[in-house]
Amino acid sequence: MYILINIFYMIAGFKWGDWRNWKGYYPTILFFIIGDFLYNFLLYKPSMWLFHDLILPNHTTITILAMVVSYSATVLIYLGRFPKGWKKRSLWFLLWVGIYLCAEYFNSKFGFITYHNGWNMWWSALLTGIIFFILPIHHKRPLLAWLLSIIIIVSLLSIFDVKISEMK
Repeated sequence: MYILINIFYMIAGFKWGDWRNWKGYYPTILFFIIGDFLYNFLLYKPSMWLFHDLILPNHTTITILAMVVSYSATVLIYLGRFPKGWKKRSLWFLLWVGIYLCAEYFNSKFGFITYHNGWNMWWSALLTGIIFFILPIHHKRPLLAWLLSIIIIVSLLSIFDVKISEMK
């Protein structure tokens, strides 16, 4: 399943991504990837969600594939075609949040993602919204995006009662 999703993102990225300006988006692609690495590192033991697949062997493999392919394509398309005007930006934001949430919903229904330790689809919706809100901020004002991200990470660790002493 995840191979197909990433093939879709790869095709979409090549077709609609702003490859001419990829160097300008590269820091935000890395920011997106680092966020996922932090999740997988900080929440190694008390995972909030885990990916499963029929072909790919484990969560780590699926996540690395998503980081390299899906996140790169997402940033190149999302920021590369980021519209002007708040109305168009809001619709673009909702479209992308919807794409990610639809994919997650179907993956959860077919057992390709499982939720743990109090996480659920509603938390995913909130986090997805935060991600698509913060990507353009990072593109224009990276330090502000990092500050917001640290606040969000600390808040989520607190909400889900993740203890530093229980981390690996």
